[in-house]
Amino acid sequence: MVAIIAIILMVAADQLVKYWAVTALQAAPGHTIPLIENVFHLTYVENRGAAFSVLQNQIWLFVLLTIAILCAIVIAVRRGLVRSALGRWSLYIVAGGAVGNLLDRIFRHFVVDLFDFRLIHFPVFNVADIFVCVGGVLFAYYLLFQHDKAVKK
Repeated sequence: MVAIIAIILMVAADQLVKYWAVTALQAAPGHTIPLIENVFHLTYVENRGAAFSVLQNQIWLFVLLTIAILCAIVIAVRRGLVRSALGRWSLYIVAGGAVGNLLDRIFRHFVVDLFDFRLIHFPVFNVADIFVCVGGVLFAYYLLFQHDKAVKK
């Protein structure tokens, strides 16, 4: 139950930030607000693809892929395949981000991105992307350093 509440809070945070981006950033001159000029901007972008805008306009492919990933997470957690709290929470964090972007794809037909690191020319991203990446890194750590030890116990 705690995990479900956490995922709902992650999705809510993502959607609130995206709502602000749609209402405030879209109205800003050039759809951007520089926080540190030419380094970090908040920029309204409609991403119709996946990470780095690959596979543009393949909305239903991403919807189906996301649903499959969410099902795999539920199965892995319910069957006890992920044996540590870190492993489970890393998947909950991925799920929170995945649901946030899934809602965008279903209801907007694009994902709202807004964090724009211009200094390193990094693709514009959003809160849900942060959750997916952080959760993915934590899950990789779990697989590399905890999973085998947990299975042996």
